[in-house]
Amino acid sequence: MWIFQWLHGQSPLFVYLLIPLAPLAGALIAGLFGWKLREQAHWFPILGVALSFVLSLHVLWQSVHGIGFYGNVYTWGVLGSLPVSIGFDIDSLTALMLVVVTFVSLCVHIYTIGYMHDDPGYARFFSYIALFTFSMLMLVMSNNFLQLFFGWEAVGLVSYLLIGFWFTRESANQAAIKAFLVNRVGDFGFLLGIAAIYHYCGSLDYRTVFAAVPGLVGQTVEIIPGAHWSVLTWIAILLFIGAMGKSAQVPLHVWLPESMEGPTPISALIHAATMVTAGIFMVARMSPIYEESTTALSVILLIGAITALSMGLIGLVQNDIKRIIAYSTLSQLGYMTAALGASAFSAAIFHLMTHAFFKALLFLAAGSVIHAMANEQDIRKMGGLRRHMPVTYVTFLIGSLALAGIPPFSGFFSKDLIIEAVGLSHIPGAGWAHAFLVLGVLVTALYTFRMFFLVFHGAPRMDEHTRAHLHESPWVITLPLLALSVPAVYAGWAYVRPVGLGSFLDTSLSIRPGLDTVAEIAAHWHGAWAFVLEGLMAWPFWLALSGIALAAYFYAWHDGVPARLDRALAPFSWILRKKYGFDAFNNGVLVPLALWFGRRFWHQGDEQVIDGWLVNGSAREVGRAALSWRRLQSGYIYHYAFAMIIGLVLFMSYFMIWRG
Repeated sequence: MWIFQWLHGQSPLFVYLLIPLAPLAGALIAGLFGWKLREQAHWFPILGVALSFVLSLHVLWQSVHGIGFYGNVYTWGVLGSLPVSIGFDIDSLTALMLVVVTFVSLCVHIYTIGYMHDDPGYARFFSYIALFTFSMLMLVMSNNFLQLFFGWEAVGLVSYLLIGFWFTRESANQAAIKAFLVNRVGDFGFLLGIAAIYHYCGSLDYRTVFAAVPGLVGQTVEIIPGAHWSVLTWIAILLFIGAMGKSAQVPLHVWLPESMEGPTPISALIHAATMVTAGIFMVARMSPIYEESTTALSVILLIGAITALSMGLIGLVQNDIKRIIAYSTLSQLGYMTAALGASAFSAAIFHLMTHAFFKALLFLAAGSVIHAMANEQDIRKMGGLRRHMPVTYVTFLIGSLALAGIPPFSGFFSKDLIIEAVGLSHIPGAGWAHAFLVLGVLVTALYTFRMFFLVFHGAPRMDEHTRAHLHESPWVITLPLLALSVPAVYAGWAYVRPVGLGSFLDTSLSIRPGLDTVAEIAAHWHGAWAFVLEGLMAWPFWLALSGIALAAYFYAWHDGVPARLDRALAPFSWILRKKYGFDAFNNGVLVPLALWFGRRFWHQGDEQVIDGWLVNGSAREVGRAALSWRRLQSGYIYHYAFAMIIGLVLFMSYFMIWRG
């Protein structure tokens, strides 16, 4: 294509700058001039993201041929001895993330034309999602922790705006605030980790910090007097707390299901390829740090495995189509996190990539269903949609099969690779983690195809008016579905060797030989087809088939069985519907405690100390002093003469008595 020929003649730095700045320009134009552009406001954000996608493909091609970049673009400022620089780290990991983020974002932008066409905030929404894309691109391209933190906070801010986009709805405002506050908890740990890195390494530049890591091995710090912690373990766990917030790991997961209050396009963008994968990307990027702390890896492994199974179980009792997919996202992020804990960084990134495609596909297909159902989201009020929405039906089936891990769909390759890598790991807790992940395969298939059968099969359960107006969505909605279906089917076959088994990402990741479980798998690699044949004889495949068969039996053939099963397992179902009590604990303990502290700081700190003593108190004292000194200014000459005489007597006495 002519554009690639043109790119070959351009400065690499120009290309790298254009990738994040093109969506930013589209966001600014749509945001500032959307009132005038109105229904044409989508053109500039879409063109900006499309240009970023094409440029990202060029960067990926360069990365395949060993061309990269590491350096600063300019210095924004200097804080003491700390330069605040804007720079890029363009390697294979960055190139892969750029393509995934821009491709999914482009599909979401196109989809939004049809989905949000009649919304009064049409231009504002496009401005937000383009700004979101810019923020994520700055995050993945950064070469220092300050720029990483800028992108990290920017995606959090824009996600707050997008989750609360329909700000006239109280539930949307509450969900946005919840997402913002929970992420602040994680970000506080993340910021402490960055501060610790600067304290011990004297720099925030990636390469400088990674070069200093071997010198920190064996160093300890007393967080609690008498208790010695490894410096690298402490730093790694603090950084991971930030990842727990962004990538929604237990117990900082509670914000993600609530974020379904936002429009469906942003559900796909946040939960597929951007914000929630930021934590996974960050831990993979920081692999030189994490590989030096077995304790941190064990923590990550267990938290990921617990999240994968526990959040999948909640998905079994959800009835909102978007919330089911949201809990699926939590579960799949748990798989990625467990892979990071097993030092299978390339497997985690591979699942991040495949998950981005099929999860965006599922969210957008769910949006197509919601659009056809006049905004109804309860799967119990659907049914029989396959005859009315054939394109949505087929694409939803592709996404479901990929999510369930059925070969040859992409999710099979990445999920099986993670399970096998965790099974080979010797990190403490790996045995339990492997069992949780294997059991999670059954749960994933069950809740996924429960949703699929209730939505598309069986007798229609919607009202007559909705049923009479059922039809396939317009092409601007179905085209992104078809585009995402291709990598959902193809990406596993094509990229399991170069991405999943690490040959493409070798230069971006650092793995200790004794912990490299992916290398053990790669040593016995005989091709994608052999991997499939091996998978057909393994437990995960048969558990996935069992989950699909159970879902078909319960929800497609015997409608009365789930109700009887729910009554028989009432205590367990109650626990799942209560989401293990996380929300009850937060609302019953943490929120009142925070309000109590807030009111105390307000009344005693703000009103009494700051306003009462410091501000108003200082003003009162100045007034009193002024009134006292004012009495000396009487205007009578004999008063001033008397004061002069007294002053002269005191002055002479001082010299005669004390100085004489």
